[in-house]
Amino acid sequence: MTDHSGTNVEALWLRRFHSSPGDRARLVCFPHAGGSASQFFPLSKALTPTVDMRAVQYPGRQDRRNEPCVEDLGELAAEIFDVLQKWTDLPLALFGHSMGAVLACEVAARLEEAVGPGSVTRLFVSGRRAPSCRRIENVHALDDEGLKAEIRLLNGTAPELLHDEEVLAMILPVLRSDYRAIETHHGDPAVRLTCPITILTGDDDPHVSLEEARRWSRHTTGGSDLMVFPGGHFYLDDHVQEIADLISDALRGVRSSR
Repeated sequence: MTDHSGTNVEALWLRRFHSSPGDRARLVCFPHAGGSASQFFPLSKALTPTVDMRAVQYPGRQDRRNEPCVEDLGELAAEIFDVLQKWTDLPLALFGHSMGAVLACEVAARLEEAVGPGSVTRLFVSGRRAPSCRRIENVHALDDEGLKAEIRLLNGTAPELLHDEEVLAMILPVLRSDYRAIETHHGDPAVRLTCPITILTGDDDPHVSLEEARRWSRHTTGGSDLMVFPGGHFYLDDHVQEIADLISDALRGVRSSR
């Protein structure tokens, strides 16, 4: 798919790390605030060859670092929806971590409205409270020291990187923009999907209580299940194979429409 300028829009937004010739379903993964598509490389490897996994690359990072970040989550969801709405060759599931969970839910809602029920096979939401659990947070308004304290709290970045001024000069503006996007987003707190939702959370996540995670079940008519892992906000880094097995099991009954 290309836009009016001839740009391959799918290649712009999505990264594919491994070929999966035996795939029976497609999984699109949405990174956390400050994150990039490469976060999901280990998961892609673990899912090969049965699931065709793609990871969303947001503007402003890695190979898109020269593009401005998008600070409106609704606008970001609309851009990604435009890419995914024509993907009907395989059943489609979405996986989002932290900010990515909210974004994946927004895209799922757009797909179900435009394409119809069944357009999303399953939604996996990780490390994020449900849309009906709003907290007032203003991390994006903190100074650089405050942002670095937030990074330390979440324990998702190698400590030595926090002392590298060159790395921080790349990380902090992207992180601040993403936090602004998620913290100023006013999605529908009563959003209700038809696809089943699998909820994943760490038992020591400082930003998500077990009850806040469990309330994702209120946002679907398709049923839900909750999986709690040992660890904090980035618990998934230590449980890649378990999560890959969980995804594979959840999608095992899905049959390709091809």
